Amino acid sequence: MKPKTIVNVLVVSFVLIGLFVWGYTQKEATTASVQGVGGASSSKSALVVSETIYDFGTISMKGGDVTTEFTITNPTDRDIIISTVVTSCMCTTAFIVDPNGGAKGPFGMPGHGGAVPPANEIIKAGENRTIRVVYDPNAHGPAGIGAIDRFVVLTDTLGGTLELEIKALVTP
Repeated sequence: MKPKTIVNVLVVSFVLIGLFVWGYTQKEATTASVQGVGGASSSKSALVVSETIYDFGTISMKGGDVTTEFTITNPTDRDIIISTVVTSCMCTTAFIVDPNGGAKGPFGMPGHGGAVPPANEIIKAGENRTIRVVYDPNAHGPAGIGAIDRFVVLTDTLGGTLELEIKALVTP
């Protein structure tokens, strides 16, 4: 084998190994950032919500996006800061609606479209916040028909998590 061929084979091998290692570390980082999504164990947040699951029932792809809202409450005597909001799938986004009608977000799935932006939303003792969840039934194309189950996870600065869930039966 010629020396030039050996060098080319070595370079290609190093590049492939580097890509493999980089992909593995990205997978580990994404897994760590969505700890709690879909049932992984974490500590429970002090924030409360009356209903953690919302079922849209049967929805049509033709109908476009569907939206629901969850009202979360801080029943404690201290402020709680929501540090992150992440979703379990790229088809789902979440917004924190402030009392004045504005909204922070969209918050989505880590690894799709960059880093997860910090939420940094302070909920004072006794206050409420609305979490608006938007599901796009067209995001997965024809493969997205059928039952869906998606999660939105709020993490506070104390490490506690609050998990919200949406469900639907998607039809064409």
